[in-house]
Amino acid sequence: MELTEAFLKYQAAWPHIHYFIAVLCLVAAVYKLTNIVLERKAILRSFEAFPGPPAHFLFGNVLEFKQDGTDLFRALKWAEQYPYAFPLWFGPSVCLLNIHHPDYVKTVLSSTEPKDDFAYRFIESWIGNGLLVSNGQKWFRHRRLLTPAFHYDVLKPYVNLMSESAQTMLDKWEKYANTNETFELFEHVSLMTLDSILKCAFSSNSNCQTEGGTNAYIKAVYELSNLINLRLRTFPYHSDLIFRLSPHGFRYRRARKVAHSHTNEVIKKRKEVLKAETELSRIQTKRYLDFLDILLFARDEKQQGLSDEDLRAEVDTFMFEGHDTTASGLSFILYCLACHPEHQKLCREEVCQALQGKDTMEWEDLSKIPYTTMCIKESLRLYPPVPGISREVTKPITFFDGRTLPAGSHIGVSVFATHRNATVWENPNVFDPLRFLPENVSKRSPHAFVPFSAGPRNCIGQNFAMNEMKVVTAMTLKRYQLIKDPEYEPKIIPRLVLRSLNGIHIKIKPVEQEE
Repeated sequence: MELTEAFLKYQAAWPHIHYFIAVLCLVAAVYKLTNIVLERKAILRSFEAFPGPPAHFLFGNVLEFKQDGTDLFRALKWAEQYPYAFPLWFGPSVCLLNIHHPDYVKTVLSSTEPKDDFAYRFIESWIGNGLLVSNGQKWFRHRRLLTPAFHYDVLKPYVNLMSESAQTMLDKWEKYANTNETFELFEHVSLMTLDSILKCAFSSNSNCQTEGGTNAYIKAVYELSNLINLRLRTFPYHSDLIFRLSPHGFRYRRARKVAHSHTNEVIKKRKEVLKAETELSRIQTKRYLDFLDILLFARDEKQQGLSDEDLRAEVDTFMFEGHDTTASGLSFILYCLACHPEHQKLCREEVCQALQGKDTMEWEDLSKIPYTTMCIKESLRLYPPVPGISREVTKPITFFDGRTLPAGSHIGVSVFATHRNATVWENPNVFDPLRFLPENVSKRSPHAFVPFSAGPRNCIGQNFAMNEMKVVTAMTLKRYQLIKDPEYEPKIIPRLVLRSLNGIHIKIKPVEQEE
């Protein structure tokens, strides 16, 4: 009887609970909306000196980006309309100042301001708090511990390994050379750069170029890049909870698990090999030192090494940065040379003269191909592998023209628009390697060309990347003539690295068949 009465009372109170929950949700929504409106007003005051394209209250400028290969060029049009910088909105209360002039770029990149916690926050659960996203004393300590891994004595033996990986890829291309068949570059080059980074940095022979099927790690990286970009563009996904509960959040965690399994396996194997070793000098007597050796034995002034978590973060970072960005750069380099046979011919003549009959590149050959290097740089100008960088200012910042931004503001450096700024580069959309003759370089701001960023937070692996691009470009040109297929024009899109929606396609034929 008492139980029945209690149940009836509970039933009678149930509608009131509904009302209470509804009121609670309404209060929470009003509170959130009020915060958004106040944040928006504060941002508008901060950015009032910087006019920009009109933005929707809720979606900002996101709907302007169609993800069809035209977005970077749309932003380029805005850059022409709003000199130096303009605001870009990614929702009602998320805004960054998009800068695209060397004088503005210098102000930002020459400072030690941290990475933007908005954009880079979304990548941290994948690559951890490593050198790419860490800030302050942690970044400074890691940078100092990792710098020896990129000394030229360490990089030197990598050239032969890069040549091996390039040779494997070029051997696979024989079937395309003999059939005059168009093929997609990025997939091949990405496998080759992954093979190369595993050999060079982790002394691991993966056979990823010759095994059948799609490489699981590369597929995971592609998925993660797309989902991080989607999250950046979708305002509700800025909430960790909403993204986690979404189907895209599930796909992200699944891909991240694959990527982490790959790097964990690499670290595990190396630790087993090094169990008996206690000094780097003893390892060096047996083989060359690699990135992972130096990482595992790195010690600071207190003789403290990297924790297991920090170790994986740096391996995840370098695994991604060391193969995906280089793959993007190399794919567009080969595409540019296919589009400009006159420059390709000059490069090939220079390479053949430098190699003197050899089929592979060696360390000493890297400095013998200046014209090819200029072509590589010109391609990096037109198609920068990382099309944008972002920072968050911790103190007020004043630009050369007197305009200022308060502390807490987000700034995006558009590398793509800076590299095509018509006030800096004459005929900016034309492929002209002579821009990089020493006498022409000296006339420009060093911040007009920043494919590897600049200042204290520049890319620590830029020499590694440039060496690999030289090796692969030279070996490819010695063996094949690259031919553009007019039916395939890349539709470039900004992801974590620059990609093409429809791939990057060329034809090739053996050099001996050139007329």
